[in-house]
Amino acid sequence: MNPSLSAIVVMGVAGCGKSSVGAAIATRSGGRLIEGDAFHPAANIAKMSAGIPLNDDDRAGWLVRLGQELQATLAAGERPILTCSALKRRYRDTLRQAVPELCFVFLELTPQEAEKRVLARPGHFMPASLIDSQFAALEPPHAEPLTLALDATRPLTTLAEDVHQWLKPCGERALARTA
Repeated sequence: MNPSLSAIVVMGVAGCGKSSVGAAIATRSGGRLIEGDAFHPAANIAKMSAGIPLNDDDRAGWLVRLGQELQATLAAGERPILTCSALKRRYRDTLRQAVPELCFVFLELTPQEAEKRVLARPGHFMPASLIDSQFAALEPPHAEPLTLALDATRPLTTLAEDVHQWLKPCGERALARTA
């Protein structure tokens, strides 16, 4: 396992496919999938279920907890593949404080496609009414180091293969920082 890319966050707005792509990456490239949504406190889930967007304060403790889970997974000798919206730079920086060489896979799609996907997934606490707030909060990580942006509408196997190919040459730090 390449130590400079030992932890990955699959990020983006609701409906971009974080869980599906994260699972495919874990299968294709190795690692343990960590569903970020599973770490939300009950108050956050209740708020989102009621159609109320989370604010920075709501997310603060959740992000710290996710950073701790990343560290614990690394300490156990595993590569964590975390699914987390990580919409703002400051959220990503909180995660980077826990794991400085953290790698991000940003799944991009349009608001229309995100809404279509969220409406099609039954039983999730995130309603389609919150899609606009997700895009309003989104600060795309295009110029950030160790970040790969992908079109989330591409086939799942293609996305996992793209990430696998991106991870392979990243032993050379110069390549990793410009991927």
